[in-house]
Amino acid sequence: MSIELKLQIERPEFKLSIDTVIPKRGITALFGPSGAGKTSVLRCIAGLERHPARIQVGANVWQDDKHFLPPHLRSVAYVFQEPSLLPHLSVQGNLEYGFKRVPKQQRHIQFDNAVELLGLSALLHRNTEQLSGGQRQRVAIARALLTSPQLLLMDEPLASLDDDSKASILNYIDEVQQQLNIPTLYVTHSTSEIVRLADHLIMLDAGQVIAEGEINELLTRGDLPLAHHADAGVMLKGTVAAHDDEFHLTVLNVPGGQLAVSKKNIAIGAPVRARLLARDISLTLIKPEQSSIQNILNARIDALIDDADPAQVLIKLELDDCHCLARITRRALSKLKLNVGMEVFAQVKSVAVVS
Repeated sequence: MSIELKLQIERPEFKLSIDTVIPKRGITALFGPSGAGKTSVLRCIAGLERHPARIQVGANVWQDDKHFLPPHLRSVAYVFQEPSLLPHLSVQGNLEYGFKRVPKQQRHIQFDNAVELLGLSALLHRNTEQLSGGQRQRVAIARALLTSPQLLLMDEPLASLDDDSKASILNYIDEVQQQLNIPTLYVTHSTSEIVRLADHLIMLDAGQVIAEGEINELLTRGDLPLAHHADAGVMLKGTVAAHDDEFHLTVLNVPGGQLAVSKKNIAIGAPVRARLLARDISLTLIKPEQSSIQNILNARIDALIDDADPAQVLIKLELDDCHCLARITRRALSKLKLNVGMEVFAQVKSVAVVS
């Protein structure tokens, strides 16, 4: 099921133009500064704003020159920045509100499944005003899922939460995606959120798409701002290879070799995503035999990229079929005589396993 989107918005102070196909699997992040048009795109898909557009989800045309499907007939769920729960209903009542309005034969997400995925069992009989911000947002996500949507829209759902709540919700969103695989369009201007969640990325600026594609390819493009952030990095997809009980480690198979991380309760063979920051990767021409840095990947230099800091340079590295970044000093670049095409060893100082 592909999602075709062609949209034109013209206001006196703002113009937006987008023509894209949203992948039928995974999370597509709409990323850009405030005022780029991200929320307007979501509202048009949901039918909350009407502008010249063609919106087709699978075989169903939601909008074109001749048709406009009203919001209540679009199989879409919308999670806003604020949960907007019904205060006169309990958590269970809020969840049942949307669930009961979906005909039984159309329910492909069951009540107990959503409750379990969002960890809400202990909260069902609570009044919503007794919940923390993170708990309220989990209820809002579960309520959206219980409408059994074809498409999930999330508009900066973490914007009002503290860091601990954000980290918790990110884990829940990741689990929902893995278990239910609902195509999701996720609006944010947070680099850490897109790196943590996104499979595909659409970058907007001043109402225009400046780039779109697979997440790691855009994260490592030197002509885009993401590669130059202080926390620039990539998310490598891999699998669990083994557990080392003696040293309390889990070994991951990733492009370029293996990574050992603190032991995780994840089954052998399970898919994982590991975040590598550019600042945590150093390069050497000879594989070190006596070093405290034990994670070493085989790599080839694909590009040298000028960094915002003139004392540093970004190295785009090819790891089998994907890329990562290393940020090193220009002095190191000169002393090692590094150049495009050279085979090197990437020493990874820190790895964050996020799923």
